Amino acid sequence: MGTAPAETMDTATWASEVRRLARERDAVILAHNYQRPEIQDVADHTGDSLGLSRLAATVEAGTIVFCGVHFMAETAKILAPEKTVLIPDANAGCSLADTITAQDVREWRDQHPGAVVVAYVNTTAAVKAETDICCTSSNAADVVRSIPEDREILFLPDQFLGAHVRRVTGRDNIHVWMGECHVHAGIDGQELRERVAAEPEAELYVHPECGCSTSALYLVGAGTVPEERVNVLSTGGMLSAAERSTADKVLVATETGMLHQLRSANPATEFEAVNPRAECHYMKMITAEKLLASLRDGTTEITVDTGTAASARRSVERMVEIGTPGRGGE
Repeated sequence: MGTAPAETMDTATWASEVRRLARERDAVILAHNYQRPEIQDVADHTGDSLGLSRLAATVEAGTIVFCGVHFMAETAKILAPEKTVLIPDANAGCSLADTITAQDVREWRDQHPGAVVVAYVNTTAAVKAETDICCTSSNAADVVRSIPEDREILFLPDQFLGAHVRRVTGRDNIHVWMGECHVHAGIDGQELRERVAAEPEAELYVHPECGCSTSALYLVGAGTVPEERVNVLSTGGMLSAAERSTADKVLVATETGMLHQLRSANPATEFEAVNPRAECHYMKMITAEKLLASLRDGTTEITVDTGTAASARRSVERMVEIGTPGRGGE
């Protein structure tokens, strides 16, 4: 049976065809929280990058179609090397992951002999292979606390998450790589303060990658916003908080794709973006047509060389040994 182009189908027909092809290919579709709403809705599982990658290692399907960005599909392949991993658009990259290379890590480590290298999961397989342990935004502080206090720590690549971890752990021997996600960095403190002034009763969900995370905590310290209304959370943590929320309105500081999940989890609460322009064009590269084509044609397969995968897997597994992050991935 042939497959018509996605643009000629209505949404229900497209979704039915996607699911038919997935069954035919023995594939499971995983979608990140920042994906387009129609991609999230058709996926078998939606979540944060690490949660989806860990799920990839346990699903029975022989093929994983990862609707996210390249490093996420790589991580799924690292944890599920025996499975075929596809990404519908190979050009779906990540501005944060691109801020550091494996060579950068080696040179940085040479400058700090004996330091422990902690890498956020939003990194390439090659970078993970050069690090000692990975972390997510929700367990980064626990990972750092597991390291002896007399050891220097090299934290990469996100400067805002690194500053947040340094603040909450009180560790002054953490060196932070000055990388950033261009989307989260663009949600700045001035914009947050303006939105809080305009919506004084709203709660705040702030991702620690955001440029405004320090400003959010400053607003608490200054008494501008009650502490109980400010939540610095990973995407998974936001979803858990949304399910429990009784607030009339929540202002959300992260990529706007997250709003779809939050609104689905709690239709009674109004969720609004702090910055409605905070959209990752890499995440939005995966379209209805590209997902259909990936299932139909097997494009594009992700590979990670055996040595890199083995080293990267060790750093991810060390993180998992400290504690399962559950919903609080990146």
